[in-house]
Amino acid sequence: MLLTAFYRLVDIYSWLIVAAAVLSWFSTAGGVVEDIRGALLTLTEPYVGLFRRFVPPLGGVDFSPVLAILVLEVILRLMQRILI
Repeated sequence: MLLTAFYRLVDIYSWLIVAAAVLSWFSTAGGVVEDIRGALLTLTEPYVGLFRRFVPPLGGVDFSPVLAILVLEVILRLMQRILI
């Protein structure tokens, strides 16, 4: 039960990271999209920002969201092994 809830939270948070990364590709000047992007960044930036310190952009592409999701998946797999 606990593992299922943790899995769902990791899945939702991973999708929030993806959505924030995709919205960062678009130039928005105010409006609803900017509000959504701001909310997503408020939720995801504290975590993704940890990886941004160590992974510089390569060719203008920020790979820190990818690394952040990979670390979440590794933590999830470790939790599965510990609890099962």
